[in-house]
Amino acid sequence: MTEIDITYEGDLSTRCVHSDNKSEIVTDAPKDNQGLGRVFSPTDLFAASLGSCMLTLMGIGAKKLNVDIKGTRAKVTKEMAAIPLRRVGKLKVEITCPHRLTDEVIAKLVQMADMCPVKKSLHPDIVVECTYQWGS
Repeated sequence: MTEIDITYEGDLSTRCVHSDNKSEIVTDAPKDNQGLGRVFSPTDLFAASLGSCMLTLMGIGAKKLNVDIKGTRAKVTKEMAAIPLRRVGKLKVEITCPHRLTDEVIAKLVQMADMCPVKKSLHPDIVVECTYQWGS
């Protein structure tokens, strides 16, 4: 079990401290929602969690398959929805792997990415679009 201690710092900013390793993340409300937008917003972290989780699961799969995916990148585009209330409406994930891999390895890595716990935890109303590019 992991605990994260979160303190409201004022000016729509929070400080999050990981209980085990004491690493910190600071958030701000975004400029389009009364904030200063100096650092990641909570919903930015939400989007980043999806991309980093997918890459991590792909890394686990690559390790098992004994293939190199170092340098693989995920670009996550977050679109907010306003109706019926403000929420994340859509996440577009573009994964680009610089390595040429076999179709069999690619299929297994995509399967691993789809098993990401963050992706599996998303509400079904959030549209998730994933694309992959290999060997570029």
